[in-house]
Amino acid sequence: MNVESKTTTVGLTLRDYVVLAADKRATAGPAVYHKAVKKIAKITDRAAMTISGLVADAQILVDNMRYIVREYELSTGRPMSIRAMASNLSLILSTYLRIYPFIVQLLLGGYDEKEGPSLYYLDLYGTVTREKYMATGSGSPVAFGVLESGYREDLTLEAAVDLAVKAVTAALSRDGFSGEGVDVLVIGRDGVVLEKTIQLKKTLTPTSKTE
Repeated sequence: MNVESKTTTVGLTLRDYVVLAADKRATAGPAVYHKAVKKIAKITDRAAMTISGLVADAQILVDNMRYIVREYELSTGRPMSIRAMASNLSLILSTYLRIYPFIVQLLLGGYDEKEGPSLYYLDLYGTVTREKYMATGSGSPVAFGVLESGYREDLTLEAAVDLAVKAVTAALSRDGFSGEGVDVLVIGRDGVVLEKTIQLKKTLTPTSKTE
């Protein structure tokens, strides 16, 4: 059984921070397989990935990146840049494309001293682009509309978190594969400055009465 993270994840950058947000539902075909999935995985204290696609594929990539970054830090004595992490991820994805493609969409966000806050988008082909804001997953078309209408580079951190949550929440109301709640992670110069889960209230749709 392929457990999928058909999902909504978003990321955006500010002057000093990267904000990542994702819903918490995993599906297996039409069925809801799990309602408390963590779709934001920390790679280091100052870097994290959001995942959408096949859960097993994403977990392999997360574990590989943690190993690669750790080996780099031990051999060089300095942290790997977010750009270098994105390049390594792109290489893994493109190398395995013809053998065993990883069915994923990824957002890699973090902070390093050279480039400050960075956000990279990667697809299963290994395509990598740097973005100011981005959404992935089955609910991304709805989330994009919210991000495009509300994003500014001079947003306060509080406003940026609200925008990210609003983008995911809007997608949840339209996409049956996304749901349950919203995880939020904020990374700055000193590492993770905010990590929380927002549980969404369930609402019942009233039924109409016929006379």
